[in-house]
Amino acid sequence: MNLEQLHGQWVVINYWAQWCKPCIKEIPELNNLNRQYRQVTVLGVNYDGATGQELEQQLEKLGIAFATLPDDPARQLGAPRPVVLPTTLILDPGGHLSATLIGPQTLESLALATGQAAAAPAR
Repeated sequence: MNLEQLHGQWVVINYWAQWCKPCIKEIPELNNLNRQYRQVTVLGVNYDGATGQELEQQLEKLGIAFATLPDDPARQLGAPRPVVLPTTLILDPGGHLSATLIGPQTLESLALATGQAAAAPAR
């Protein structure tokens, strides 16, 4: 998936790892955001760079229902690679980095960060 294809939408890019307990706690919140708000797209980045079958096994084990980017987009976005997990980057509909959230998020905090707090879920 190409980030340019998502112009006009809020994009939530979440860095996660299978060994990160706060990441695991946050995954259902990200799944819910992706499912409930059609104007928001959630994308994951495996912090350890897992690919192929190893990545598929981790996605299944953790119940990740959102798409995973094959490459870290931090450089493309002009952002440093996260040093703390979980880290979530929020891109506004213009494709600009609007927020960096550190630590596990809730559906409510993610909805607020993406301008959806006043909007009813649409999916």
